[in-house]
Amino acid sequence: MASLLQPDRVVYLVRGQKRIRAPLSQLYFCRYCSELRSLECVSHEVDSHYCPSCLENMPSAEAKLKKNRCANCFDCPCCMHTLSTRATNIPAPLPDDPTKTTMKKAYYLACGFCRWTSRDVGMADKSVASGGWQEPENPHAQRISKLIEYYQQLAHREKQERDRKKLARRRQCMPLAFSEKYGLGTRLQRQRPGAPISTLAGLSLKEGEDQKEITIEPAQALDEVEPLPEDCYTRPISLPEVTTLRQRLLQPDFQPAGASQLHPRHKHLLMKRSLRCRKCEHNLSKPEFNPTSIKFKIQLVAVSYIPEVRIMSIPNLRYMKESQVLLTLTNPVENITHVTLVTCEEEDPDDINSTAKVLVPGKELVLAGKDAAAEYDELAEPQDFQDDPDIVAFRKSNKIGFFIKVIPQKEEDTDVTVSFRMRHDFRNLAAPIRPNEEGGDANLEAVWLTHHVELRLGPLAP
Repeated sequence: MASLLQPDRVVYLVRGQKRIRAPLSQLYFCRYCSELRSLECVSHEVDSHYCPSCLENMPSAEAKLKKNRCANCFDCPCCMHTLSTRATNIPAPLPDDPTKTTMKKAYYLACGFCRWTSRDVGMADKSVASGGWQEPENPHAQRISKLIEYYQQLAHREKQERDRKKLARRRQCMPLAFSEKYGLGTRLQRQRPGAPISTLAGLSLKEGEDQKEITIEPAQALDEVEPLPEDCYTRPISLPEVTTLRQRLLQPDFQPAGASQLHPRHKHLLMKRSLRCRKCEHNLSKPEFNPTSIKFKIQLVAVSYIPEVRIMSIPNLRYMKESQVLLTLTNPVENITHVTLVTCEEEDPDDINSTAKVLVPGKELVLAGKDAAAEYDELAEPQDFQDDPDIVAFRKSNKIGFFIKVIPQKEEDTDVTVSFRMRHDFRNLAAPIRPNEEGGDANLEAVWLTHHVELRLGPLAP
């Protein structure tokens, strides 16, 4: 099948905040809005953080405190693969008799891909397998932390000023007698003698505390810089000892120039996220909380609800000559689905990429419901849908093959693109079923949905 490994050849139009064309396998379907959704028109919510190596789960506050890195797992600074702990035996003197030695276990970090070890940079071995390893100290850490505290204080002041202006506008229409009706100012004066009466005095500070002023020293430019080594231009360069740009940018606090300065880095955390429709605020995707599980509590992918169009065979396409293309249509739901294909109008704003004229079947296509057991049941009688052999090429379970006719209109060295509208019925199983007046269950009402589909059929034949 031509589009099996090339999903970009058949795209569906998503009419959200942005008009996006994407394969059906990359889209979601909101059962409450009955519309397609892409990653651009949904809200992303972080559910949990976890380490991809040890699968340790941690809350968002702890992950933020650890700078989104795992405390126990490390990445190789050369090839960025996960480092493993290796054990070895080294001779060590006995505490009772220093002249005698005994074998003692020692642990070090090693990469199984590029053979880098922590011994290459002079890191001392450890006597236990778990625990913290020696990490280089950033000489500018104190300056950076002070800058962060200063700008956090600055942001807090700006927020207080904005809140004070909002409250001042609100109090202009408030009578003075009402503001002093309950003696709030007198009570505050009694609790904090000598302090000014401010409605915002206790927003972020406890009673009696004063905010400590943080000042920073401005950076000063140096007139003299360290001179280059004398053999800087004459010393031969050994490329294996020089770090690459990627290796330096992965350690921005040190930016090591030589391979002997590379130190292991804590492994980055991954996250599980939920997707929520911005229009109705229902969940479209919600994974399970456990990092070891790959299952989803909610997963409303479009391929489970929308009929999927695929390209099966493409003949040689020639300019202004009619060709017959074989497509397949698959029904993902268990109900019988009726599909109608309609060509786009000439001034259709969605039809902007078409380079050929397409003739779609004029009759309605009926798709059987999906039945997983029918593929293995050889004695099951096939349903008789009375298909037109000029339109339907074959029918198998919930999939049919049908023909469309394509006439390329542009003699250019680009792919032939056709587009049409697909209209099908959909029964929303998420809606609650209410009993009717006669006491029976009411049938689910079918909602007719329309999708804009584009096919990229490839270049013209020579």
